Amino acid sequence: MSDGQHHAPFVLERTPFGQLILTNAQGERFAGVLPVRAFPILAPEEGISLLSTEGHEVAWVDRLSDLPPDYQNLIADELAHREFMPVLVRIVDVSSFSTPCTWTVQTDRGRTEFVLRGDEDIRRIGTGRSLLVADAHGIHYLVPDQKVLDAHSKRILDRFL
Repeated sequence: MSDGQHHAPFVLERTPFGQLILTNAQGERFAGVLPVRAFPILAPEEGISLLSTEGHEVAWVDRLSDLPPDYQNLIADELAHREFMPVLVRIVDVSSFSTPCTWTVQTDRGRTEFVLRGDEDIRRIGTGRSLLVADAHGIHYLVPDQKVLDAHSKRILDRFL
């Protein structure tokens, strides 16, 4: 904002237990909101979605710098705690097309396996080309742009989306 004023269309606070709570302009409260960067590599300070525990977007932040400094800090702290977010670059194999199933994937940090509990653990974020895949242990794998995956990976993802 050019006038130096920072305001948000919501209230954001942290509980004593560390959860973020967002209260929107309509007075609805969402406990355990999760900030997710739409463009973690290209524009990490822009396009931040605040997701409910069900994975629904409850608020969108165009630029982190538009928010009051204390909100910027809350979001930045939450992102820092969760930044262990491997980028899924290739799906090598899945044990089954029904869930739960074991996925063997290649990430930016190496090859690994995880259990996908259900289709609902794959969520579209940002513009809809990015995906967040949550494993049975709550680790999130980021697919920044599903369009750039290899054909094999796209075919597997299509079966679950």
